[in-house]
Amino acid sequence: MEYTTKERSIARRIALAITLIALAVMNLHGQLPPEKASQIDAIAAKVLTETSAPSVSIAIVKDGKIAYVHAYGNATIDPTTPARPEMRYKIGSVSKQFMGMAILLLVQDGKLSLDDPVGRYLPTLTRANDLKIRQLLNHTSGYQDYYPLDYVAPFMTQDVTPDGILDRWARKPLDFEPGTEWQYSNTNFVAAGKIVEKVSGKTLMAFLRECIFKPFGMESPVDLVHEHIADSDAKGYTRFGHGPIRPVQPEAPGWLFGAGELAMTAHDLALWDIGLIQGKLLKPALMAEMIKPVTLKNGAPTNYGLGIGNSNADGHPRLQHGGAVAGYVSSNTVWLDQGMAVVVFCNLDGSSATGSITRQIGPLLLADVVDPQATTQLEKARRIFGQLQEGTIDQSLITSDASFYFTPQVLADAASSLKPLGTPESFEQTSMTLRGGMTVRTFQIKFSGGTTLHVSTYGMDDGRFAQYLIQ
Repeated sequence: MEYTTKERSIARRIALAITLIALAVMNLHGQLPPEKASQIDAIAAKVLTETSAPSVSIAIVKDGKIAYVHAYGNATIDPTTPARPEMRYKIGSVSKQFMGMAILLLVQDGKLSLDDPVGRYLPTLTRANDLKIRQLLNHTSGYQDYYPLDYVAPFMTQDVTPDGILDRWARKPLDFEPGTEWQYSNTNFVAAGKIVEKVSGKTLMAFLRECIFKPFGMESPVDLVHEHIADSDAKGYTRFGHGPIRPVQPEAPGWLFGAGELAMTAHDLALWDIGLIQGKLLKPALMAEMIKPVTLKNGAPTNYGLGIGNSNADGHPRLQHGGAVAGYVSSNTVWLDQGMAVVVFCNLDGSSATGSITRQIGPLLLADVVDPQATTQLEKARRIFGQLQEGTIDQSLITSDASFYFTPQVLADAASSLKPLGTPESFEQTSMTLRGGMTVRTFQIKFSGGTTLHVSTYGMDDGRFAQYLIQ
């Protein structure tokens, strides 16, 4: 049955209304305890103040479920419109992980192979028969990037087609021999998008909607190649230096195909993250292919799989990708083995807000998972600091080795240098790892005068500190 444009529009509005109701319920009954939600709210408010970003939209996955969704600031400046969780933001290159999944779904259906030559599908591209599809997805093809600048160049103000991009950039000589270097290139993903369309017989967005968005329950994604972001969504802004924030000129239609064409809500990207955590759609072997970092021909490792980065985060695999298009930045981070994810969108290009918020929220959530003694040890570290400001230390809190370290001279130096700083404004744990049979924690202490100190502690199984060093 064919639906009219009006009917499809009505269906989307109904779906969005249902999502809004679900979001309202979720915010009231989320999995995050109130104190965690308050901490996240404070982080977001602080970062908005520090960066002058108009707004951010955040979604958090905990224990494999959406635990918190919230938006902060203003989605539009003139007129002032508060940001809301149901608003879409352009996600830029975070779109690349969907392209990786799309190719792998075709592999799973036996319609192509990651090691097929690109020339089987796009024979006119430079040395297409010497390149494999997987080299498009892991950025080792050698095709030159058509969008390396962080602003919209003059040629990007004119409409373009995917073939137009490939004709201009993927028919040049390669920047390097395939597989010998890693170099980020949006051109790779335009080629991959064309392959999806040729093999599936569908438009790229139709394939994504049918094979990924619908199974994952994602209702909000739109295709920026053929659709404009709605007036009711977050508007993109730019600024130069500390100048005023101004509306941004977006890329003309066509320039984001395959490489950054999606806009959606933070909530719906979190649904995608849950799918990755639960291993939906892809068989385990193909999921492993997606997240496995590529190794160059000389044996050098990278931290990039098929459309997504993969790094070691204190012994935990962390999938990560950022996105940036005119007026927007995005960040998507997934801790696979912890069932956790943090999604942050912002409507100011070049803003550090997404990265700053992710870096602060991540440890806050991971502390509950990997460091159940975090609260106890934080309070103990704070108590010892107060004692050192007075030139004393409770011997029951430290080991004999630590007691040997804290000589009368050390205690006197501690009192004379620390007491003038006064009461700390903040005292926070910043990391946790293991070493020598002990738990190593680091803390950051900030004071009103601008002084910042760092404390490293080595904790024994019985809770005592074998080390307490202030730097």
